[in-house]
Amino acid sequence: QVQVQESGGGLVQPGGSLRLSCAASGSTFSISAMGWWRQVPGEEREFVATINSGGNSKYAESAKGRFTISGDSAKRTVYLQMNNLKPEDTAVYFCLFAVIIERKGVNVWGEGTLVTVSS
Repeated sequence: QVQVQESGGGLVQPGGSLRLSCAASGSTFSISAMGWWRQVPGEEREFVATINSGGNSKYAESAKGRFTISGDSAKRTVYLQMNNLKPEDTAVYFCLFAVIIERKGVNVWGEGTLVTVSS
Protein backbone atom coordinates (compact mmCIF):
# COMPACT_ATOMS: atom_id res chain seq x y z
CA GLN A 1 0.00 0.00 0.00
CA VAL A 2 1.25 3.49 -0.88
CA GLN A 3 0.38 6.73 0.86
CA VAL A 4 0.90 10.18 -0.59
CA GLN A 5 0.91 13.45 1.35
CA GLU A 6 1.15 17.00 0.06
CA SER A 7 2.40 20.03 1.99
CA GLY A 8 3.29 23.65 1.38
CA GLY A 9 -0.02 25.23 0.47
CA GLY A 10 -1.21 28.49 1.95
CA LEU A 11 -2.15 32.08 1.32
CA VAL A 12 0.07 34.18 -0.89
CA GLN A 13 -0.29 37.58 -2.53
CA PRO A 14 -0.43 37.93 -6.31
CA GLY A 15 3.08 37.85 -7.71
CA GLY A 16 4.32 35.76 -4.82
CA SER A 17 5.77 32.27 -4.71
CA LEU A 18 5.04 28.96 -3.05
CA ARG A 19 6.74 25.59 -3.10
CA LEU A 20 4.61 22.50 -2.80
CA SER A 21 6.05 19.18 -1.71
CA CYS A 22 4.62 15.70 -1.93
CA ALA A 23 6.07 12.53 -0.46
CA ALA A 24 5.12 8.92 -1.02
CA SER A 25 5.60 6.19 1.52
CA GLY A 26 4.60 2.62 2.11
CA SER A 27 5.33 -0.74 0.58
CA THR A 28 7.97 -1.53 -1.99
CA PHE A 29 7.27 0.21 -5.27
CA SER A 30 8.99 1.90 -8.16
CA ILE A 31 8.00 5.28 -9.54
CA SER A 32 7.03 5.75 -13.17
CA ALA A 33 6.00 9.36 -12.96
CA MET A 34 4.96 12.10 -10.55
CA GLY A 35 2.70 15.03 -11.16
CA TRP A 36 0.50 17.83 -9.97
CA TRP A 37 -3.14 18.58 -10.75
CA ARG A 38 -5.41 21.24 -9.35
CA GLN A 39 -9.11 21.67 -8.81
CA VAL A 40 -11.40 24.59 -8.13
CA PRO A 41 -14.63 23.68 -6.32
CA GLY A 42 -17.33 22.97 -8.85
CA GLU A 43 -14.86 22.44 -11.67
CA GLU A 44 -13.00 19.46 -13.06
CA ARG A 45 -9.52 18.60 -11.89
CA GLU A 46 -6.96 19.94 -14.36
CA PHE A 47 -3.44 18.98 -15.23
CA VAL A 48 -0.60 21.23 -14.06
CA ALA A 49 2.71 19.40 -14.56
CA THR A 50 4.31 15.97 -14.64
CA ILE A 51 7.80 14.52 -14.52
CA ASN A 52 8.71 10.96 -15.40
CA SER A 53 11.40 8.68 -14.07
CA GLY A 54 13.73 9.89 -16.80
CA GLY A 55 13.41 13.47 -15.63
CA ASN A 56 11.32 14.63 -18.57
CA SER A 57 8.67 17.18 -17.61
CA LYS A 58 5.51 18.53 -19.17
CA TYR A 59 3.47 21.57 -18.23
CA ALA A 60 0.02 22.97 -18.80
CA GLU A 61 0.07 26.17 -20.83
CA SER A 62 -1.03 28.09 -17.75
CA ALA A 63 2.01 26.82 -15.83
CA LYS A 64 4.73 27.28 -18.43
CA GLY A 65 7.31 29.87 -17.48
CA ARG A 66 5.99 30.22 -13.94
CA PHE A 67 5.94 26.74 -12.40
CA THR A 68 8.76 24.21 -12.16
CA ILE A 69 8.30 20.56 -11.28
CA SER A 70 11.15 18.54 -9.87
CA GLY A 71 11.42 15.11 -8.36
CA ASP A 72 13.68 13.00 -6.21
CA SER A 73 12.90 9.35 -6.80
CA ALA A 74 15.28 8.22 -4.06
CA LYS A 75 13.38 10.36 -1.55
CA ARG A 76 10.07 9.53 -3.23
CA THR A 77 9.28 13.23 -3.31
CA VAL A 78 8.01 15.62 -5.94
CA TYR A 79 8.03 19.41 -5.75
CA LEU A 80 6.20 22.20 -7.51
CA GLN A 81 7.85 25.61 -7.39
CA MET A 82 5.24 28.22 -8.25
CA ASN A 83 6.33 31.77 -9.03
CA ASN A 84 4.45 34.88 -10.10
CA LEU A 85 1.24 33.44 -8.73
CA LYS A 86 -2.06 34.80 -9.96
CA PRO A 87 -5.52 34.78 -8.38
CA GLU A 88 -6.61 32.25 -11.00
CA ASP A 89 -4.04 29.81 -9.59
CA THR A 90 -6.20 29.52 -6.48
CA ALA A 91 -7.19 25.87 -6.16
CA VAL A 92 -6.64 22.67 -4.24
CA TYR A 93 -3.45 21.12 -5.58
CA PHE A 94 -3.20 17.34 -5.73
CA CYS A 95 -0.11 15.29 -6.37
CA LEU A 96 -0.14 11.98 -8.18
CA PHE A 97 2.37 9.17 -8.06
CA ALA A 98 2.25 6.63 -10.87
CA VAL A 99 3.91 3.60 -9.34
CA ILE A 100 4.59 -0.04 -10.10
CA ILE A 101 3.71 -2.51 -7.36
CA GLU A 102 4.28 -6.19 -8.04
CA ARG A 103 4.37 -5.50 -11.78
CA LYS A 104 1.06 -3.61 -11.71
CA GLY A 105 0.66 0.06 -12.46
CA VAL A 106 -1.18 2.03 -9.82
CA ASN A 107 -2.04 5.72 -9.59
CA VAL A 108 -2.00 7.10 -6.07
CA TRP A 109 -3.43 10.53 -5.29
CA GLY A 110 -2.78 12.73 -2.31
CA GLU A 111 -5.58 14.45 -0.42
CA GLY A 112 -4.67 17.89 -1.68
CA THR A 113 -3.31 21.13 -0.32
CA LEU A 114 -5.07 24.48 -0.70
CA VAL A 115 -3.34 27.36 -2.45
CA THR A 116 -5.02 30.75 -2.19
CA VAL A 117 -3.69 33.70 -4.15
CA SER A 118 -5.24 36.89 -2.90
CA SER A 119 -4.35 40.37 -1.75
